[in-house]
Amino acid sequence: MSHLEPAAKIFACTQSIVLAEAIAEQYGQKLGKVSTTRYSDGEFQTSFEESIRGLRVFIIGSTFPSSDNLMEMLLMIDAAKRASARHITAVIPYFGWARQDRKDKPRVPIGAKLVAKLLEAAGATRIMTMDLHADQIQGFFEKPVDHLFASTIFLPHIQELGLENLTIASPDMGGSKRAYAYSKYLESDVVVCYKQRKEANVIETMELIGEVKGRNVILVDDMIDTGGTLAKAADVMMDKGAISVRAICTHAILSGQAYEKIEKSSLTELIVTDSIPLKRKSDKIRVVSCASLFSEVMHMVHSNSSISGKFIM
Repeated sequence: MSHLEPAAKIFACTQSIVLAEAIAEQYGQKLGKVSTTRYSDGEFQTSFEESIRGLRVFIIGSTFPSSDNLMEMLLMIDAAKRASARHITAVIPYFGWARQDRKDKPRVPIGAKLVAKLLEAAGATRIMTMDLHADQIQGFFEKPVDHLFASTIFLPHIQELGLENLTIASPDMGGSKRAYAYSKYLESDVVVCYKQRKEANVIETMELIGEVKGRNVILVDDMIDTGGTLAKAADVMMDKGAISVRAICTHAILSGQAYEKIEKSSLTELIVTDSIPLKRKSDKIRVVSCASLFSEVMHMVHSNSSISGKFIM
């Protein structure tokens, strides 16, 4: 009966079950069965409830805090390895700990490199992720990395808005490359925000490099955490004569008072993907699913097809 087994199976970590179900549906099959045993002290154990011997396994789970989410991914990879899966692809829509991609002061870890090594040590043979905080994180792995761009789903959405006098903006200097890539595709102007921080997540000053008067502005970024930068940028741009300000952010971390900041800000709307599940709904937040992008690339990976056509940027 082995010839009736599907050539690949898809499994989900707890934190990404809704997205994984959408990806599996787009892929054309049901999620595989996994059970989790929890002990009273918080320790947990994962178990595959069906055979995966000799198969390609896709394990879907974003690794945003708490660290239990990363630990669950590691345990599932290890379980798959010990169950004799042939290929183990860790599908990580949001790659957590990625902001620790370098030593920015003495005596600190490079957390992103540590996570990469943990995933490989657990047994992952391939990594699939989207909009890494820094492109060079791909170099932390010795295994193949499929680094997808959310621009493939965001750019058609921007075009559907039909905005005139469009300007793409980066909320900081580090995101200028992304903003220029969007603007080149959309043939629009670019504005960059220059900000100075007093400390992490606290902005002291912000200035604009470029003109926003009479323009419909779209801020693009890889993630939104506390929402302070985008809210401040939107307010500054509206004060300088922008017609409207929207924001497009791949990963909706939205911690602390982020929802309140977004709702009180001058932003018309915030557009995000479902790489991280929203904690609650908001009239200003619109979710664009990344399920079809991941399911298509998973098909391509499994059939050993080129995925270069999925990169708009």
